Amino acid sequence: MASSPVSVSALHVPADWRDFLALTKPGVMRLVVFTGLCGMLAAPTQIHPVLAFTAILCIAMGAGGAAALNQWYEADLDAKMKRTRGRPLPGGRMERQSALHFGVGLSVASVVLMYFAVNLLSAAILTASILYYVVVYTIWLKRRTPQNIVIGGAAGAFPPLIGWAAATGQVSLLPVLLFALVFLWTPPHFWALALFVKSDYANAGVPMLPVVAGERATRTQIGLYTVPMIAAGLAPWALGLTGAIYGVASLLLNGVFGALALAVMLRKTGENDTMKPEKRLFAWSILYLFLIFGALVADRWVLA
Repeated sequence: MASSPVSVSALHVPADWRDFLALTKPGVMRLVVFTGLCGMLAAPTQIHPVLAFTAILCIAMGAGGAAALNQWYEADLDAKMKRTRGRPLPGGRMERQSALHFGVGLSVASVVLMYFAVNLLSAAILTASILYYVVVYTIWLKRRTPQNIVIGGAAGAFPPLIGWAAATGQVSLLPVLLFALVFLWTPPHFWALALFVKSDYANAGVPMLPVVAGERATRTQIGLYTVPMIAAGLAPWALGLTGAIYGVASLLLNGVFGALALAVMLRKTGENDTMKPEKRLFAWSILYLFLIFGALVADRWVLA
């Protein structure tokens, strides 16, 4: 039984706007909104600025609502992990019911607004992304399998599809490749993090790969997943869907990612307790996604 969140909530410390903002995971939301915006800007048709703003707002609301529901469901796990125990629910600043209502309200509002203001397809993909993150990843996979990140990675890969669909009303090959890129990027990104916070996941009983299979297997998997990720990153240029700006940027960015992933894969367990290679890969993986999607937009607008 999840005793920690219940016992802390008995303190009845009132939540303020900062706690509700924290429920939306603003750091994660920035990446979600950015990739969604880039998917929209890379589309071959332009969307009215008001509709574009509305679509991005809906993506942000949907991501925030899903994040709130994730924290509502995982309050017991968050209370056991050093890096998450200060969140509003395990920190005793909010009741779980408030988080549930906030998450459901944001999620439903985002889909309804997207449907009526933008189009049905973007609303449908947004719905799928919310349900996938909350039901498939959070409720079904997270506590059951070390493949949680692999299968659950699709949850964060939807925004480029949503942005593209909002602008065009359809989905084509390029946004599908962007989906594949983020999907394949997720395992090396999260496993790099999991390697240097392994004890946190172990204490919470979350079957992340380093906890279940060990560090050696995790390093190998990081290297193996980086290969198809790089292929997905280069594919838009190789298939003639983008121009030279994206092509050159993709070669450079993927080259750095590959080198950092190789350093993690080849490092021997216990060789360096500071986990510097893993931390470098994790930090670069975030910057990588911002830069490669930024290059996509630059390629579309500069060479248009």
